[in-house]
Amino acid sequence: MKLIVGLGNPGIRYRLSRHNAGFLILDQLALERDIPINQTLFDAHIGKGMIEGDVVILAKPQTFMNLSGIAIRKLTDYFRIALQDVIVAHDDLDLPFQSIRLKAGGGHGGHKGLISLIDHLGGQDFIRVRLGIGKPALKTMVEGYVLEHFSKEEMDYLPKLTTAAAAAVSDILSFGIQTAMEKHHGKKITNLIEEG
Repeated sequence: MKLIVGLGNPGIRYRLSRHNAGFLILDQLALERDIPINQTLFDAHIGKGMIEGDVVILAKPQTFMNLSGIAIRKLTDYFRIALQDVIVAHDDLDLPFQSIRLKAGGGHGGHKGLISLIDHLGGQDFIRVRLGIGKPALKTMVEGYVLEHFSKEEMDYLPKLTTAAAAAVSDILSFGIQTAMEKHHGKKITNLIEEG
């Protein structure tokens, strides 16, 4: 069994904010794979289904970003899921918009959702699907920037971007992280649009 987590903040106010990229990726995956996220368990909205032959739990923590680890630790304990079987989709300030990067393990890069996950799960050896959101000109603007909605121009690209990220999750399940990384790194959403 795999636990696929999308990070974000609950509520309409944050639905299309940059910090909710993880939720948007999970929503796309749920739609494509017909896995309704319609149950609530341990402060998370969840859905259970099959992807590429694996039983998966899709989870959107409802504890707000900075406390994401609380809900996810309860889910990993309840379903007895190992850290290596957790895949986390999240926004990443250090990547330019239109970029997707996959990673196994590593630090938190200052991302408060990842800090919470590492603290509560007791390790960092989970897989990440990182969606680039770019960064503001000044470091002092970061908090406001991540909570702002994607710009109109960014919104035009977002459906293709979440589709590509959902495909990356499927490829991790099908082929493993190394093959998925080779397949998806270096792609930009503009290429995907050109390829149709």
